[in-house]
Amino acid sequence: MRDYAALEHLFIEALGLERRPIAVSFRDQAPAGVAAFTGVEPAGCGFWRLAAAGQTFSTKPEDHYNCPIGAYTHNLPLPPERQPELERTLGMMTGLGYLRWEEVPAIARLKTTPAAVVYSPLAKTPSDPDAVLFAGRPRSMMLLQEAALRAGVAAEQPLLARPTCMALPAALAGGAVASNGCIGNRIYTEIGDDELYVVIPGKDVFRVAAEVATITAANAELATYHRARAESLRSE
Repeated sequence: MRDYAALEHLFIEALGLERRPIAVSFRDQAPAGVAAFTGVEPAGCGFWRLAAAGQTFSTKPEDHYNCPIGAYTHNLPLPPERQPELERTLGMMTGLGYLRWEEVPAIARLKTTPAAVVYSPLAKTPSDPDAVLFAGRPRSMMLLQEAALRAGVAAEQPLLARPTCMALPAALAGGAVASNGCIGNRIYTEIGDDELYVVIPGKDVFRVAAEVATITAANAELATYHRARAESLRSE
């Protein structure tokens, strides 16, 4: 397997990340040698917080049932007795004006139902990940998305909005995506109000890393250029 520890170090140092990138893998069976998650999280994105803090673990579909929206985006059908929770949650969101019913079919979903979802810091991923999730301030995410554009792996779609969890299937389907996040995700993950997300397909993450040095150097040169230009053209 490739050197994901070095890859994580490169991203953190070059982009000035304050949070560790997260590796996410969707598997058709629980992986051997990876600890099973024990406990309760109110939403699947809560697992992101645990992985960013250094934990490596595998989840079962039922570990995701507490968030019917996250279960929907991850194609994890709720058991019959809990299926009404999805409609009730969507009904609340539409009733508040947060979402329109006609928007629901456009929410990205995994194509198949995974038997297990594995989370870890990128450096500790037990296998090649399906997606790598980054959270950080807009400047860092700007550089990362520019590197994805230079690598030719960025999705041709606008900045994603709610729900945040659809960024994972969206990236797998179309390439690297950026997301504003959503209020539920910000509460469950405890990311700051000044942070955004970028999700890169695992198969493309080394290609993006290879372009980071060029992008960061170019931005440094352009910053000097624009500061000088602003100073020379600014009127008193």
